[in-house]
Amino acid sequence: MLAQLQSYIPENAIQKVKLLLEHDNLVIKIKNERRTKHGDYKPLPNGKHQITINSNLNQFRFLITLIHEIAHFEAFASYGRHIKPHGIEWKRTFQHLMLPFLNPDIFPNEILPLLANHFKNPRASSDTDAPLSLALKQFDEPNNKTFVFQIPLGQTFKLHNNKVFKMGKKRVKRYECVEVKTGRLYLFNPNAEVELIN
Repeated sequence: MLAQLQSYIPENAIQKVKLLLEHDNLVIKIKNERRTKHGDYKPLPNGKHQITINSNLNQFRFLITLIHEIAHFEAFASYGRHIKPHGIEWKRTFQHLMLPFLNPDIFPNEILPLLANHFKNPRASSDTDAPLSLALKQFDEPNNKTFVFQIPLGQTFKLHNNKVFKMGKKRVKRYECVEVKTGRLYLFNPNAEVELIN
C-alpha cells in the first residue's frame, strides 16, 4: 500500500505515513479527480475500511488529505460510529496525527505557519481556509483557474459545466454570483476555482 503512495507524498513523510498505515483492514485507493472532494473514508461491510484520494492533488495537499482521512478511520476505531464526521473526536485525532508532519523537512516554510493556524481548529475541508488554500495552490500544476475571491466585481466567469456567471458582492462568507443565462442568484465558496472570461 505504501509503495503506491510514495510518488504522491513528500519523500520525508514516507516513514511517518508508513507507521500510520500498519493496519491489515485499511485499504487506500487513488482515484481520478472528483470535483466535489479531495478524498473520503468509509467502513466497508466486510469489516475493512477504505480511503480514497484524488490523484491530481499536489504532494502537500495529498498528504493533508491522506492524514485527514486516516483521522476518520482512527476516530471511528476509537470512538465508534455515532460520532459526528468532523466533530471534536475527529478534530483531536486529526491534530494528533498531523503534528509530527508539521515541520520544515516535510512542508515548505511558507505553508507551515498557515498549517499551524489551521490545525488549532481543523475544518471539514482545508479548502474553506482561504489563506491555506491559496498557499497550497502555488504547488499545483499550472492551470487557467482562478479562485472566486480573486475575481473583481462584475467580471464574468464560467464553471467546468460551461455555465456563465457574473461576479457579485460578498456576503458574510460566500459571494453572490448571477447566472447570466437565467438571472438566478447563486452563492459561491471563496475558494471555488473557476475560469475567467475575457
